[in-house]
Amino acid sequence: MAMTTNPYHIPVLLQPCIDSLSIDPNGVYVDLTFGGGGHSKEILKHLSEKGKLFSFDQDEDAKANVPDDMRLTFVPHNFRFITNYLRLYGVTKVDGILGDLGVSSHQFDKGDRGFSIRFEADLDMRMNQKSDLTAKKVLNTYDEKKLTTIFREYGELDNAFRLSKLISEARVNSIIETTAQLKEIIKPATPKFEENRYLAKVYQAIRIEVNQEMEALKECLTQCVDLLKPGGRLVVMSYHSLEDRLVKNLIKTGNVEGVEEKDLVYGNVTRYFKSLTSKPIIPSAEEIEKNSRARSAKLRVATRVSS
Repeated sequence: MAMTTNPYHIPVLLQPCIDSLSIDPNGVYVDLTFGGGGHSKEILKHLSEKGKLFSFDQDEDAKANVPDDMRLTFVPHNFRFITNYLRLYGVTKVDGILGDLGVSSHQFDKGDRGFSIRFEADLDMRMNQKSDLTAKKVLNTYDEKKLTTIFREYGELDNAFRLSKLISEARVNSIIETTAQLKEIIKPATPKFEENRYLAKVYQAIRIEVNQEMEALKECLTQCVDLLKPGGRLVVMSYHSLEDRLVKNLIKTGNVEGVEEKDLVYGNVTRYFKSLTSKPIIPSAEEIEKNSRARSAKLRVATRVSS
């Protein structure tokens, strides 16, 4: 089957995602991250007139990609509110949930959003343009200790303390407003010959904080347990170890913390999912060559079991 192309966003691992959903033509499905609509449009090809698809995306730009299809309901909100919005449409159980996490190609390529290390831009990084929290606010108002925690946990940076100190000292003299200023300020902490890799981690940490990505993902994944019907599929693609760990924990234990639940009488472990991918599915070399964003993608698949 030919891969759908879209200048907004090239869908990663498109066919493995669709195959993993094992789509019932009359079923109800959720796409947590509509983006350019590549995955959603492919799901629609497998649905009958009775099938339904609910696609979430908090980015205003995504609305332009929504097709005119009665089977598709576009929800312009963060997927952390998945249960509430599905209930508005009378849906309490679904047959499959697909999540392509992270930032879309469009967001990286649109220089004025501040997501990419390639462009000079205002320090924004908001996926939801209505949010009050921007990268500028994080860098100029968070105390040194909080910045260190963000860079260490979300960027997994060894020199998080030094990085935060440079930022804290620089903002005393003037407000940090652009990505160019940020790069210049943290240059003493940036390893030579590894600038791009290091800056990508710095940007990732700030972006995750601005969009509250880990909190939103935890809330969403937790709700997926009750939303999926027995036999329903959970198909989630992550792009860094923090996301992947949460998905792996959920599949293994039914919660994002990775804590096994045991019944009080026999001590048997309660299982909510059966993993269908002992190792995550990763893109082929050919796909990575066509779409560099696919390089770090890891796809995990599980089926909901009766609890």
